[in-house]
Amino acid sequence: MSDAPVLTGGCQCGAVRFRVEGEVGRASICWCRMCQKAFAGPFGALVTVNVADLIWTRAWPSTFQSSDAVKRGFCAACGTPLTFEWSEDKIDLAAFAFDDPSKVEPAVQLAVESRPAWTEHLVDLPVRPPAGGPYGTVVSRQHPDHET
Repeated sequence: MSDAPVLTGGCQCGAVRFRVEGEVGRASICWCRMCQKAFAGPFGALVTVNVADLIWTRAWPSTFQSSDAVKRGFCAACGTPLTFEWSEDKIDLAAFAFDDPSKVEPAVQLAVESRPAWTEHLVDLPVRPPAGGPYGTVVSRQHPDHET
């Protein structure tokens, strides 16, 4: 029996859920233009796992063949990016799709040539207090960060 922690995760709406029962590999931040578009953000945060250690516990992601070498998985119901599929025996999962993303801390940055210059100054931006805002009280319909 492995001493590796069991990590769980899934999409925003909960239609697709997964469990990793083994050691995770290298976690990375990729600044390439394809990851920027796939995640609709400045980078994609991904972690490599063995396909044999990955169990889809609620549905399978839909996929898009984003290049000749890679398929990207996502939830067809809510659009959450979930996978970067590049190998028969390894797969990258979106780091922020994990229920506890702090367990898959990135160790390397990739494709930094596509990093927007403004991202170097993010830590200098003012921080708004967490309460309030223009929306008033918000009732989340997001799936909780645990199995249900």
